[in-house]
Amino acid sequence: MPANYTDVEKRLWEAADQLRANSKLKSSEYSVPVLGLIFLRYADQKFTQAERELAASQESSRRRRTTSKLDYQARGIMYLPEAARFSNLLNLPEGADIGGAINDAMRAIEGENEELKAGNVLPKNYKSLGDEILLELLRTLNSIPMDIEGDAFGKIYEYFLGKFAMSEGQKGGEFFTPTALVKLIVEVIEPFHGRIFDPACGSGGMFVQSAALVEKRKHTNPNNEISIYGQEKTGETVRLCRMNLAVHGLSGDIREGNTYYEDIHQSVNKFDFVMANPPFNVDKVDKEKIKDDPRFKPLGVPKADNANYLWIGLFYSALNEVGRSGFVMANSASDARGSELEIRRQLIQTGAVDVMIAVGSNFFYTVTLPCTLWFLDRGKVRTPRKEKVLFIDARHIYRQIDRAHREFTDEQIEFLANIVRLYRGEALVAMNGSQKMLDEKFPEGAYQDVPGLCRVATLAEIEVQGWSLHPGRYVGVAERAVEDFVFAERLEELNEELEVLNVEARELEERIAENVMLLLEGTAQ
Repeated sequence: MPANYTDVEKRLWEAADQLRANSKLKSSEYSVPVLGLIFLRYADQKFTQAERELAASQESSRRRRTTSKLDYQARGIMYLPEAARFSNLLNLPEGADIGGAINDAMRAIEGENEELKAGNVLPKNYKSLGDEILLELLRTLNSIPMDIEGDAFGKIYEYFLGKFAMSEGQKGGEFFTPTALVKLIVEVIEPFHGRIFDPACGSGGMFVQSAALVEKRKHTNPNNEISIYGQEKTGETVRLCRMNLAVHGLSGDIREGNTYYEDIHQSVNKFDFVMANPPFNVDKVDKEKIKDDPRFKPLGVPKADNANYLWIGLFYSALNEVGRSGFVMANSASDARGSELEIRRQLIQTGAVDVMIAVGSNFFYTVTLPCTLWFLDRGKVRTPRKEKVLFIDARHIYRQIDRAHREFTDEQIEFLANIVRLYRGEALVAMNGSQKMLDEKFPEGAYQDVPGLCRVATLAEIEVQGWSLHPGRYVGVAERAVEDFVFAERLEELNEELEVLNVEARELEERIAENVMLLLEGTAQ
């Protein structure tokens, strides 16, 4: 059974906290070597499991041969040379140079894995930490199970960022997107084959989950099906992503660059799939630098000092003529006014907007705000859905992990993705127990609007709503039986509904003001 990640995180933090107490390093300095050791521990866990499976396979085979690096790579496992095995580091003789041995282990891993070597990805500053502290860290890590589901490395990294309170002040979600949200995105856009692009790739969780879906549904090596392209603005995050890909046996082209100003992968009309969790509501992007950028030609550059619609334009322009995109976006973008409304209107009229899913609060580690998942499909214009958009309100669907965090279960993810499949007329997937939920909401086995859950709206209806893409405007409210409730949760739900009503109120206020002006002008004449 997979380990409880909350327990793993707490125990890892206790181990890492020893460095704060016993070393002279700043938190921004000791986070990297600790993550390097977690990487090594996690890679060793996967390698050891593959080693056992290969040994068992050899035992049952009539023709025995020596297991090689290629056998591990064929299984999508990063090869670890003997010098880099965690058990060897743990059992070094008393008085050994542990820091030097760990540095050598990192070099040995890079020597066997070209993509890590080329980017000088792994940390090698362990001699500065002190052997006594390192030995204690190794022992602590050895006692902690690392079989965490999903993007374990990225998940732990984001937790550490919050705990370290790094001086750079990175915003929550910049490095790690919750596994449940990523799983839902990949289930909806189904990146089974082709080029996948994430221009804000963080720790690479989108790629990890895409590969996992290929393995699960197509039973094949993801490296033979998908090509990975990513971009991030800091070298440290690029190295993190490369580590994450390597530990999952994946290869990819991950580059360092500021996505607002640099199109390193020459992305226009190039990709089959685009997935991202961009930083929300970024200001101070230099519009002068991007005014002639071909990536922003299709939809234009917003006048507002907010980068949300710059990202949306990037995602749209990077898709080829049948490409699909899924991304996380701030709720405010669904109803943004001014030049952003004009961009949204153009995007909707292209027919590319396919699905909008509202997600409740507390899914992220370091921010509590709710968000919206946007899904674009440039091939939709060739289907009966060309003038329709599916809206899903999933704010009331979640599992409470602890007081401060929520997630979707695999059953809930499958259920939400199956609503999309019903809408598209595609075959349903029933691997995680969602059939009961489907039978309850869709008893006829076909798509239907369900108050409080989902509704298909036409472009004409969306125009009447001022080109809003907020699911709450279309889905309505389900009838609810009287039941006990937690006051804080109910207050949060009411606040989210109030947010939608406030936007509608502002629009009415603007219309009234416009009509008053017209009346006054008519009276003056």
